[in-house]
Amino acid sequence: MSSFSERVVVITGGTRGIGAAVAERFRRAGATVHSPGRADCDVTDESAVQAYFAQVGPVDVLVNNAGVSSSAPLAKTSVDEWRGQFEVNATGAFLCTRAVLPGMRERDFGRIVTVASTAGLAGARYTSGYTASKHAAVGLMRAVAAEVAGTGITSNAVCPAFVRTDMTAASISRIQERTGRDEAAAESALAAATPLGRLLEPDEIAFAVAFFADPAAAAINGQTLVLDGGGIQK
Repeated sequence: MSSFSERVVVITGGTRGIGAAVAERFRRAGATVHSPGRADCDVTDESAVQAYFAQVGPVDVLVNNAGVSSSAPLAKTSVDEWRGQFEVNATGAFLCTRAVLPGMRERDFGRIVTVASTAGLAGARYTSGYTASKHAAVGLMRAVAAEVAGTGITSNAVCPAFVRTDMTAASISRIQERTGRDEAAAESALAAATPLGRLLEPDEIAFAVAFFADPAAAAINGQTLVLDGGGIQK
């Protein structure tokens, strides 16, 4: 029997990219999967988050995957861009985690996995809002881990480098616009940023999420799993 049989899993931002791959992996493992997109649950809206999770009921695994990014030098980053990334990447994870945690405490079981980024552990040029918000998401994960230590609940984060998603495609387009490179050369420039030398595939992130979520991973709490081929070693 699958370790996720009869488990209820919620993956925010679960309609495409990493979220869709995570949702499919859990479905194959026998879980009951809810994978809301923004139209189903705006993770930045406190009332919408409360209503959504009240409708879903008890949650065994929460995957905080909803995320946005933009790129600009710090001096050209608007307050709206800054706030927008924090609202989704950090506040969204906070609101969803807060919604499921009481029920997990009642049942003394739960897995909270935050899809962060290598940008949550190291800085990069032109990504001030994204990097700061992903650092905040990792910090939230660690604070939650400290609160649930010694219980049947864990809180961890996966931190991938560039993944083959629509978000990365937008980054490639920006490189093309700014440098005049063709699509292949722009993708290679991103891939060269890590020792892996290629873009990650969404299924690779799904594997890491499922690893943290497995009931057998009960001793792993407050950790970041970096997927970049060895560039960041923690």
